[in-house]
Amino acid sequence: MKLLFIGDIVGKPGREAVAALVPKLRDVHAVDFVVANGENTAGGSGITGAICQSLLAAGVDAVTLGDHVWDQKGFEAEIAALDRVCRPANLPAACPGRDHLIIEKSGFRLLVFTVLGRNFMGVKPDCPFVCADALLARAAGKFDGALVEVHAEATSEKQALGWHLDGRATAVLGTHTHVATADESLLRHQTAFMCDVGMTGPMESVLGREIAPVVGRFLDGMPRRFDVATGDIRLNGALVEFDAKGRAMGIRRVSERLV
Repeated sequence: MKLLFIGDIVGKPGREAVAALVPKLRDVHAVDFVVANGENTAGGSGITGAICQSLLAAGVDAVTLGDHVWDQKGFEAEIAALDRVCRPANLPAACPGRDHLIIEKSGFRLLVFTVLGRNFMGVKPDCPFVCADALLARAAGKFDGALVEVHAEATSEKQALGWHLDGRATAVLGTHTHVATADESLLRHQTAFMCDVGMTGPMESVLGREIAPVVGRFLDGMPRRFDVATGDIRLNGALVEFDAKGRAMGIRRVSERLV
């Protein structure tokens, strides 16, 4: 079976890439599951219920979120009704929304959840290692394979979590930094790993934002509006192949340009 995991979708350009390219990629690669991080889909920060529905209509099976989950006003009142959307699992239990999803295809049950990192993030969620252990234990017997998204800044934290979950998760895939890393690999016990799968949106940018104001901010420190850029739109992610027992057999980077 095959899983396509799509990195941080940035603004309208990223949404357009998903709508145009996901059906094509599903067909060309015979993809069974498509999971996408949608936390930057609304103007580059946050998400709305309507955008969630548009991603699902485009062929995404499940939407994950990150540290910008609550950036759009009112989303906290919408998320509970979105049954294929999950917020980070290591946020406080009182937060609305699901902390994991189980999606099924051809009798295979894929557990999906996200944990936030704690290094250089500006947020202090519960320990991602302890949270992942607890969630895998709580869902035991209800899934055949697991996708664990680690939404974090530090590559060391991402790598450590990958090794911690090696052999227990089908894939541990990173998001948040918006820059794809060249470390896709199979760990010792057949867990697919990659520090960051990259972003989906305008590559002619600084992390999806217009170049000039970001450069200006670095030069003089003055606040500026960082609009979403529009040039060289691509879908970036990772394609993971795995067997019926949820053991990864291969992983490769995906980068498709929207023409």
